Amino acid sequence: MSEATDRPVDGDAWADACAEDLAAEKARRRAEYGPPPGSAAEELRKLVDAVADKVSSLQTPLFGVAAPAVQQAIRQAKSAVEPVIERNPQVFDHLAAAGNELLAAYRSAVEGQESRWTRTTEGASGTAGPSKKAADDPSDPRDEGPSGTERIDLD
Repeated sequence: MSEATDRPVDGDAWADACAEDLAAEKARRRAEYGPPPGSAAEELRKLVDAVADKVSSLQTPLFGVAAPAVQQAIRQAKSAVEPVIERNPQVFDHLAAAGNELLAAYRSAVEGQESRWTRTTEGASGTAGPSKKAADDPSDPRDEGPSGTERIDLD
């Protein structure tokens, strides 16, 4: 019997190798880019803390008289936000995902509109540019600005 057949076969060798590769890639990315961002709830908490610290550190004449009131407002805002974050951290992840979807839809709409605005035809000189007809036609609707409302399909 050969030595290869005497060893037990590990059925999860592929999964183990993939897990090792994934761990190595994650370690490489952490070393190159730093730690990954936290959840949306953690990021909101960091934002609230950073804004509170920045406002607290401002020493302007305007805040000089109102400093106690500003400090109180900051404490109240933090105390109002913190329980919401604790009870519903997944809500912030959903809101972040929805914001990304809205941004993608906006980009798509803008790119589509830009492509309609900048449609070009091949001129006689071989260079791309506005068609001669569009440049000479005073009734060209592209020169009139927005033509009213336009339905944008977000699906």
